[in-house]
Amino acid sequence: MTPRTSSGPAQNRPTHVALLRGINVGGKHIIPMKSLASLFESSGCSRVATYIQSGNVVFTADAALVTRLATDLPKLIGRTFGFEPVVVIRTRTAFAKVVRNNPFLATGIDTATLHVGFLAAKPSAKRIAKLDPDRSPGDAFAVRGREIYFHLPNGMGRTKLTSAYLDSALGTTCTARNWRTTLKIAELLGVGTA
Repeated sequence: MTPRTSSGPAQNRPTHVALLRGINVGGKHIIPMKSLASLFESSGCSRVATYIQSGNVVFTADAALVTRLATDLPKLIGRTFGFEPVVVIRTRTAFAKVVRNNPFLATGIDTATLHVGFLAAKPSAKRIAKLDPDRSPGDAFAVRGREIYFHLPNGMGRTKLTSAYLDSALGTTCTARNWRTTLKIAELLGVGTA
């Protein structure tokens, strides 16, 4: 699918990605990507591009605007669409580290079984220790900073490592992407994935 890109003026501002949780899933929390891109543009972002319908928005903005977006965007979406999604934002540099730091890649595991959970805040070591490694037999995970990497051989739909469980255990919020989508976002950010 070709990403939608705005035609805003070129600006020398850092590139980021916003990852929204739980939109356009099962006919609920519907947000057209064109409307979502328009919200970013009207908030002052430029070079806005969306990828697939799951709420992945690449954009450029200065640090002050990104800070405002992190708190204001869910409320703005709520006023426009009637619900407030979790929004997690990463810089281009941080996303490059996400791609490089997947511990499961070194094991030769089929990348179709890999996912990344993007956390709104870095959990404490005490919180991480609360995660039950046996909660979802056959599945594996590894927490690295503000990300949690998953190997889910039975699929995301069958795992017991759900967002609700992770949010509660880690004391933050999580939104996940499969590895293929993660690499596509990296490509849109101009991050090398080789």
